[in-house]
Amino acid sequence: MEKIFKEGNRESMTDLLQVVYTSLDNKHAEDIVVLNMQNISLLADYFIICHGNSDRQIQAIAREVQDQAAKHGYPVKRVEGYDTAKWILVDLGDIVVHIFHKDERLFYNLERLWGDAPQLDVPYANE
Repeated sequence: MEKIFKEGNRESMTDLLQVVYTSLDNKHAEDIVVLNMQNISLLADYFIICHGNSDRQIQAIAREVQDQAAKHGYPVKRVEGYDTAKWILVDLGDIVVHIFHKDERLFYNLERLWGDAPQLDVPYANE
């Protein structure tokens, strides 16, 4: 059964944030940043930004996010950039995951672009 977010359904959102964060950590994504985009952007409620050090690692990270989201009942709406593996975007609806190659992340610097967005602390589930 797909989980659909409705206003006020913070528990599902928190669960999905944790699923994504754990997926990123499992594939050794680096410098994971979660930005709260509520009241800042109409695109999503949260951006999760990270990077990897090779095309294969970046693709593996994106696959893990997709697989774990689906496993937990969260629909993946769209994936962009998978073949080039320089900047892969995984759209989970209210959460958009940006998986960069390290050099691309430095160039685009989304954290600076969206500097008004507060950063969230997402504790790792298995700590």
